[in-house]
Amino acid sequence: MSISTDHFSLLIAILLVVGVLTTKFSSRIGLPALVFFIAVGMFLNRFIYFDNAALTQLFGILALIVILFEGGMQTKWSKVRPVIVPSLSLATIGVFLTTLVIGAFAALILQVSWLEGMLFGAIVGSTDAAAVFAVLGSKNIKERISSLLEAESGTNDPMAMFLTVSLIQLIAMPDDASFFSLVFSLLWEMGFGLVMGMLLGKASVWVINQINLDSSGLYPVLSLALAIFTYGSTALLHGSGLLAVYVMALVVGNSDLTYRHSIFRFNEGFAWMMQILMFILLGLLVFPDQLLDVTWQGLVLSALLMFVARPVGVFVSTWFTRFSFREKMFIAWAGLRGAVPIVLATYPLLAGLDKGQLFFNVVFFVVLTSALIQGGTISPLANRWGLSTGQKTVVPHSLELVSIGKTNSEMMEIELKADTAAAGREIQSLSLPDNTLITAVIRDDRLITPHGSTRLQAGDVLYVLCEKPKREQVKAALLKSRKQPSVPRKSSPPSA
Repeated sequence: MSISTDHFSLLIAILLVVGVLTTKFSSRIGLPALVFFIAVGMFLNRFIYFDNAALTQLFGILALIVILFEGGMQTKWSKVRPVIVPSLSLATIGVFLTTLVIGAFAALILQVSWLEGMLFGAIVGSTDAAAVFAVLGSKNIKERISSLLEAESGTNDPMAMFLTVSLIQLIAMPDDASFFSLVFSLLWEMGFGLVMGMLLGKASVWVINQINLDSSGLYPVLSLALAIFTYGSTALLHGSGLLAVYVMALVVGNSDLTYRHSIFRFNEGFAWMMQILMFILLGLLVFPDQLLDVTWQGLVLSALLMFVARPVGVFVSTWFTRFSFREKMFIAWAGLRGAVPIVLATYPLLAGLDKGQLFFNVVFFVVLTSALIQGGTISPLANRWGLSTGQKTVVPHSLELVSIGKTNSEMMEIELKADTAAAGREIQSLSLPDNTLITAVIRDDRLITPHGSTRLQAGDVLYVLCEKPKREQVKAALLKSRKQPSVPRKSSPPSA
């Protein structure tokens, strides 16, 4: 059925409103919002016929860029650094082992060739950043575990995409692929994506801080444009664009940015919008009557993925770590499947493989059951196993100097650590540059109006109004460590 521009605009507005309302509803019943987004799409395809896999893939990639960028910026490097080795092991070895195990089961259950079975395994082998960020964002899981899961979901997409594309090439053109070329391609994609992410992340920070825009609202647009540029430039040079975006976001999010809150809030809202539209679009692409034809295959493969393949990948790739058995079991259970497997399932469709539609339907079934079963039980399981620290509290403070970019002053947000010299001292005793003012202190989610006699404490978040050229002086004064370098004593002159 044809839809006019006016009808299409109204439909998009309704979808967004319904999507926002379902997030409130989903949090109350403990299910991920993506389940409801998909359900809305599946309901709408009774009235709107949509089967454009190419458009779905394009929109899915753009949505993943936005979601990875937002998730990477929200991730603190200080939390990721202790778990970087196990997260990378999960993102590579874990995905490879999961692919092998579930691929072997898929070949037997779906009655396809071994290569086609491995292709199915590669499609569902990685966890989904959108699903993991959305589910864990509202849960107060132990920091080490949540950081590991977020880092894994942000870095394992390249491995799954590489395996998917390589296996499609082996199936469609077996004579044009060799083992050594595939290994070299993997190393190049990962290595080049990592380097590009770091370089373009540093460059993005410099551009955002140095450019002097007329409106503060342009800074979030600039940051998002830089993220999309990072993906595009890296992918054109045959690197992993998704890995580059996540690394670039880590660099940007952990750097000192001008208009930091504006950038964060804009991208958080835009990521939600892209996530809503993406999952609704994916729901439109599947037809419920076709799911009935693969019900038992989907249920069996979903169970094998959750209870066999994923745990094998997790336990083998983290055997050298200090995670307990219960923690590893939780990590295995929290490996949610979401948009990435469905987007990857469009690749066999566009490549014209005979089993492309079968794979898409089964993958969709696996994703739906993963979101329903795993996503709905993560919080109770964390509480039962003692891996949750209670209800997560979000600090309700956001203070920023709202003005045009031509001003010479800006608002800085500085968090005092326990080892900083400013902690425990009165504000009036600090050696701050001229024309610098501490305008607010956030302590235990309370706003404190600072005075000269206010004694700062470790964990305080300070909002400091200062002149832009003096930003580094302010940081040096407030973040200076208590440990001062020792001055060597002068040796006494020899006695006559």
